[in-house]
Amino acid sequence: MARPKLLIAASGTGGHLFPALAVAKALPDYDIHWLGVPDRLETQLVPGIYPLHQVPLQGFQGRNPIAQLRPLGQLLGAIQKTRTLIRQEGIQGVFTTGGYIAAPGILAARSLGCPTLLHESNALPGKVTRALAPWCSQVAVGMAEAVQHLDKKTGRTIAVTGTPVRPEFLGPQALDLAIPEDSPLIVVMGGSQGAVALNQKVREAIPHWLETGAWVVHLTGTNDPDAHSLSHPHYVVLPFYDNMAGLLQRADLAISRAGASALTELTLTGTPGLLIPYPYAAENHQRHNGDVLVKAGAAEMISQGDLTGDRLQKLILDWLGNPTKLKAMAHQARSLAVPDSTEQLATLVRQLIPPTHPN
Repeated sequence: MARPKLLIAASGTGGHLFPALAVAKALPDYDIHWLGVPDRLETQLVPGIYPLHQVPLQGFQGRNPIAQLRPLGQLLGAIQKTRTLIRQEGIQGVFTTGGYIAAPGILAARSLGCPTLLHESNALPGKVTRALAPWCSQVAVGMAEAVQHLDKKTGRTIAVTGTPVRPEFLGPQALDLAIPEDSPLIVVMGGSQGAVALNQKVREAIPHWLETGAWVVHLTGTNDPDAHSLSHPHYVVLPFYDNMAGLLQRADLAISRAGASALTELTLTGTPGLLIPYPYAAENHQRHNGDVLVKAGAAEMISQGDLTGDRLQKLILDWLGNPTKLKAMAHQARSLAVPDSTEQLATLVRQLIPPTHPN
């Protein structure tokens, strides 16, 4: 019995790839192919699990019409290659998590009459999502705030499903770092690429936190030249850490960027957050994401331009001295969690492309 064939178009960052991988793993009875771009994260995560098909593609940057010719040419070529892939492999539908790789996936599928499911994780949908949502069979969003930017254009009901995360976030995880259970724990994370500017401000404040007996786990990324400039028995500095579920479940609070996946993880683990949106994110979408948690009382937010070491150290000391506030923020964070997001999206895939059943 032939399994239904699904093409997943997801590329670039963990924010696009991890939700797509979570949905893919929830569809074991589907024959999945992957559409990606050379030299991006998918080339490390996808091969060996699913067939990876790559198309050269870049986003449209700037307003110079001449500078747009190359990405336009790449897009047209990517659409044609994706059409060929769909026909040759007998693909029956497309699932995409947005970004510019979504464009050839959606347009090729539309031209061949294949159903398409588009998931957008950000509160402010990206340009590709806003432009191509009306061309999709079904649109889903991670945050209800995104609906207002799309509903009039799609002409159909938009499903609010939350954003899928790695399955370890859905159950308790042990922490393999030797941090005493009765010590406050602050986690600092700058996203998948780290955040040098954020790290610098944090290091100015950390000695004051350590003086109170708190522990700090600082995930610096791999590009911080001063990563090991500070040393203390209660300060754990790592470029990255695999067991983020266990770390955030143990943390009293987190200092974080405001990418949609990171915020989803904070809600699932009930971790109060101080959010520092990445200032160069497209259309400042991380600030829109952060606003959702701030309005719910689950987090506070400071722009990177307004962040100083002194302000940071005083704010966190205030939080550590106010366990009632942290408990209330944790409760509000959990109120935003959607633990069955992966299952909701897998169900939408099955509705669009029903599994094959024997007669």
